[in-house]
Amino acid sequence: MIKIENTEVYGWEAAIRGMRNPMNSWEQSDSYYGMVEDPAPINPNDWAYIILGEKDLDLMRRLSKAGTDHRKFMRMITVSCDLVAPLYWWKEYDTYKVGTVANSCSTMHKIHAKEFTMDDFSHEHLMTGSMFQLHRVVDLLNEARECYLECTDPTTKKAYWWQMIQLLPSSYNQRRTVLLNYQVLKSMYHARKHHKLDEWRVFCEWIRSLPYSELVTGGDE
Repeated sequence: MIKIENTEVYGWEAAIRGMRNPMNSWEQSDSYYGMVEDPAPINPNDWAYIILGEKDLDLMRRLSKAGTDHRKFMRMITVSCDLVAPLYWWKEYDTYKVGTVANSCSTMHKIHAKEFTMDDFSHEHLMTGSMFQLHRVVDLLNEARECYLECTDPTTKKAYWWQMIQLLPSSYNQRRTVLLNYQVLKSMYHARKHHKLDEWRVFCEWIRSLPYSELVTGGDE
């Protein structure tokens, strides 16, 4: 399971200026901002969104295909969003360290903040026996949580905290607010678009929904 919310895409003006710096061709830029209309922009709260002109888009396409050194402008097209995904997916996401920033909800500090429920975990592929075991783990986590909340002795309290931290399955869903750019999304897309995890395939579908995603995907559908 993965949820992607509150997507924003920005930085187009700076990316276009930087893209045209090597040839001093700023006067050839033909992009502009248009008013919100149907279809809505990726961030419906914006009053206007970028419309790439034919000359700018053609140059972007050619630079994107030319290689990493030539498509540096894509690092300036910034994407932010909220992601809710299981820990097993975040382990793979965390291999992408360059060009990403993330602020996550803390399991260290807030694991006890609410009662554990099945909705806190990704379990859509579990068979009956495995689902039973997950229910049991959730019950054990809640038992440890209740003991943690009721305990007044610091040493014993921490022992119950350890029960939650070390028993927590990798299917636990964590929320993070992430900052990305079109360059790192291009690397993610081409490396993960055929991945066996459903979460990566949904993530790649989201990439294809971004403005001018062809710069990232190469027109691959």
